[in-house]
Amino acid sequence: MRNMEELLRTTDITLIPLARTVLDDAGIETFELDVNMSVLEGSIGILPRRLMVRAQDLARARTILWENGVKFEG
Repeated sequence: MRNMEELLRTTDITLIPLARTVLDDAGIETFELDVNMSVLEGSIGILPRRLMVRAQDLARARTILWENGVKFEG
């Protein structure tokens, strides 16, 4: 997981799967962090999950998500 940067952090359970699908289609690899922690908290939505991408893909990933209407803070 070297040279990975945080692309987004969210408690929205639909946002990361959507972002991963869009980025996968664009050939950008992603890695999801904090999955187990959010499962342990019982899916009440208080612990965010993070989506990581390679540092060199960060700007392109943000652009691709924006162009596809995937809205997030970060």
